[in-house]
Amino acid sequence: MAYMKLGSKSEAFHRDGQTWQCTSGLQSDVAIEIGEMSFHLHKFPLLSRSGLLEKLIGELTTTDGSQCTLQLSQLPGGAKAFELVAKFCYGVRIELTSMNVVSLRCAAEYLQMTEEYGEGNLVTQTESFLNEVFGNWTDTIKALETCEEVLPHAEELHIVSRCINSLAIKASADPTLFNWPVSDSGRGPNTTNPAFWNGICTSTSSNSKSKPAHHAGDDWWYEDVSFLSLPLYKRLIRAVEAGGMRAENVAGALVFYAKKYIPQMNRQSSFKNLSSGSTISIPSEADQGGLLEEIVELLPIQKGVIHTRFLLRLLRTAMVLQTSPSCRENLERRVGMQLDQAALEDLLVPNMGYSVETLYDIDCFQRILEHFMAMDQASTAASPCVIVEESQLVEGTHSLTSLTMVANLVDVYLAEVAPDVNLKFPKFQSLAATVPDYARPLSDGIYRAIDIYLKAHPWLTDSEREQICRLMNFQKLSLEASTHAAQNERLPLRVVVQVLFFEQLRLRTSISGWFFVSDNLDSSQNPNSVLSLTKNQHHHHQREASLETGPGVDDMRERVFELEKECQSMREEFQKIVKAKRSWNIFCRRKSHVSNPKSPKNSNVKNH
Repeated sequence: MAYMKLGSKSEAFHRDGQTWQCTSGLQSDVAIEIGEMSFHLHKFPLLSRSGLLEKLIGELTTTDGSQCTLQLSQLPGGAKAFELVAKFCYGVRIELTSMNVVSLRCAAEYLQMTEEYGEGNLVTQTESFLNEVFGNWTDTIKALETCEEVLPHAEELHIVSRCINSLAIKASADPTLFNWPVSDSGRGPNTTNPAFWNGICTSTSSNSKSKPAHHAGDDWWYEDVSFLSLPLYKRLIRAVEAGGMRAENVAGALVFYAKKYIPQMNRQSSFKNLSSGSTISIPSEADQGGLLEEIVELLPIQKGVIHTRFLLRLLRTAMVLQTSPSCRENLERRVGMQLDQAALEDLLVPNMGYSVETLYDIDCFQRILEHFMAMDQASTAASPCVIVEESQLVEGTHSLTSLTMVANLVDVYLAEVAPDVNLKFPKFQSLAATVPDYARPLSDGIYRAIDIYLKAHPWLTDSEREQICRLMNFQKLSLEASTHAAQNERLPLRVVVQVLFFEQLRLRTSISGWFFVSDNLDSSQNPNSVLSLTKNQHHHHQREASLETGPGVDDMRERVFELEKECQSMREEFQKIVKAKRSWNIFCRRKSHVSNPKSPKNSNVKNH
């Protein structure tokens, strides 16, 4: 720690209770009273150094030479600071440090101890030492902390702003740029060690207790500045932001500060040490809520600079502490900006209060989702996709990927909350419909959520069941999901028929595709294979038409059974015909011969 020695005389004062006496042997002719403390001194040493004391003593001096008494209750730093001032006036040795220089500088200014009242007066000496303090990281922090005691005077002398600017410059500098590892000690390095420069260790000796250079990170200053009070801390954060510090580093410092002073944020915080005899008191919920609101206002607005999980922890804590609606809305908007990075367990926010219906706060998730959708639509409108040949998307791919991730997140969230019997049908439907269909490459997730909801709400009407099933696209169900849906008794019969129809259509399309590929491969050797494919496709269309013009609802169950048998038969046939190319050719020739045995073209094929 930096220090400066002033004066050369030995101690000339002694204290007796609340009274300070000068031991020079001369009778005291002036008494300075500051609070309960009384200093019995001599006029000449004081008025020769202080303009204010010269004026006050002159006004109170009597002709009879009796002792005059001055009241200096407004002196910055109080009796502790005046003790050092008195010693300075008498030439007694004193030591300036980062812990007393601020109060001494303010007291010297208040007492008008300028060069007009003696060369090298206290204003000059303390100002010179302050400049030395500002060059050192740890000393600057200590000086800034002591500004709280004399804040109005320190502000007037710009000591606070100079401390903050000094810290901001050092915090924004890269300690690894010149291989200056940061000290590992709790409140900063030991600045009496010559291996430290501006509070940063430059020693590379093997017995150094500092971190190696490659371990020094951007967070080296977080803990040191976390001891500042909130008003000073806010000013420092704004200063480092104005100095161009990366938003990620600013956010990291705020996260550290929040975890330290809001016990609700982290159950493993330092406040748990209360049971082991710590004197730190837990802030009240009102104080914690106010601090959280301030931190939220300080958070950088850029997307992604704070992990989504921590934002959701902040939101949950804000609900517990009952912060202002604007604070919670701010956090919901921030989470919505990066919802694609969230995890399900973090989004399951319990409902607060006594009049709640559902276990989880689904309305909160709905608002977060709407913020994301609004942002996604705004970004799409600002940067529209460029359409090229075959409708390929050049831009907007990242946005679609984020939307797909959110769609999957919504589906698993719905599946998690679906068993809640108090979850109303309109709310489930509204939440599921917020995500557009094109954002779901597969409908398996939403099908699972719907199935769980139907199981937990058996009292739904047939109309409501059909409405909720419209939330999924039957054509996007996987084979496993389609098989499950075809046997799901909770689904309306009309839905089961649609699932089977699209599954059959998909299988037929796949087989037709294989026929088409085989025909292209063998067209030079077998030009008549197209005829077989055409006839086969004709039979497919006839069967589809027969499904659409079936006998009616009463006969639907029989039709469903026939379709299942036909799908199974086609699957087995498909597995056989994909074994080898030669097998494909034989299959095509046989189909063509059976369909038209008298055709000359088929006879040519046979002769061939």
